[in-house]
Amino acid sequence: MSTQTKSKTKSQKRNGAAASVVWFEIPADNIERARRFYGKLFGWKIDKFPGPLAKPYWLIDTGTDDASRNGGMMERQFPDHTITNYVGVPSVDQAAAKVKKLGGRICMEKTAVPQMGHFIVVQDTERNMFALWESDENAKWLS
Repeated sequence: MSTQTKSKTKSQKRNGAAASVVWFEIPADNIERARRFYGKLFGWKIDKFPGPLAKPYWLIDTGTDDASRNGGMMERQFPDHTITNYVGVPSVDQAAAKVKKLGGRICMEKTAVPQMGHFIVVQDTERNMFALWESDENAKWLS
């Protein structure tokens, strides 16, 4: 075990927990082609979400030891839509304020995923987009 894993990082000491990628989404122009590509490349299982959604969505199982899904796939929403990583944070509201303070910007306001949590999409100072995720089993659609 490295010394880094034995002791808390500076970020953990300041914020209580390390921020880490908790989910990812892959946009695709052709879902079946992308499913074949990632399935054959990595052995991922990619299945259509069974519930009712406004837009079709596929869940990605990367083969981790637990039964949870690790990412999603969707139809590309706009020409420059790239893979989005979701970083877990204790509060998306506090993280959004910090993004703005550090010179980033909010691209998509706080959005609920009912019974799972909330996310916002942000852009850093180098024009890279990513999402911030806050788990919340009581999350409901925001009005």
